[in-house]
Amino acid sequence: MLRALKQRATFIKQFTTRFETTGSLFPSSRFLAKSITRYLSERKESPIRLLECGPGTGAFTNRIVRLLQPGDTYHLVELNESFVQTLKRRFEEEPHWQAVADTAQIFETPLQEFQPAEKYDFIISGLPHVNFPPVLLEQMTAAYFRMLKPGGMCSYFEYMHLLRIRKSISLRGARRRMHKVNSILQNFCSQYRIRRESVWMNVPPAWVQHLSSPGGD
Repeated sequence: MLRALKQRATFIKQFTTRFETTGSLFPSSRFLAKSITRYLSERKESPIRLLECGPGTGAFTNRIVRLLQPGDTYHLVELNESFVQTLKRRFEEEPHWQAVADTAQIFETPLQEFQPAEKYDFIISGLPHVNFPPVLLEQMTAAYFRMLKPGGMCSYFEYMHLLRIRKSISLRGARRRMHKVNSILQNFCSQYRIRRESVWMNVPPAWVQHLSSPGGD
């Protein structure tokens, strides 16, 4: 309980000081974590390569570590140094995390600059896409599919109707940015999405987008 409260305090502190890379006052719920890892949980028995983008304090990570198997490769890309330290402590202290600590590697670098040696079977992203400038968002969405194997799965979430609400209350310049962001994400989904899930048990409620890289079996 105390550990969870400390993680919540870290998340809230980063939200108030670095909103653009945190995106919400509340960490994602276990229901959202279950939805975003749906295809990972249905994986085959053979070893996989998995990338988690923007893990924060580990809301999705806490489920991912339970789904990993011997021989898997698990990389985490997190730019926020406070979150990186929290993640490292959890890999050192929590049993389910300790069990896969040798499999996991954290990279403190911008996603669009990350250059893995091999591509991934799964990418799970907790990044707040609507907070980024359009040019950066285009670089990030391109990076997902640059790093996915053919037939690989990319899963991310977005808060329900957030873009519409922010466009309605924003000044003209901000509305233009939100319109561009919305266009990028819609185009991204129209090309690659295979499923969208609604998760009401989250604050705020969210949609989970599952997208598949072309070229698989």
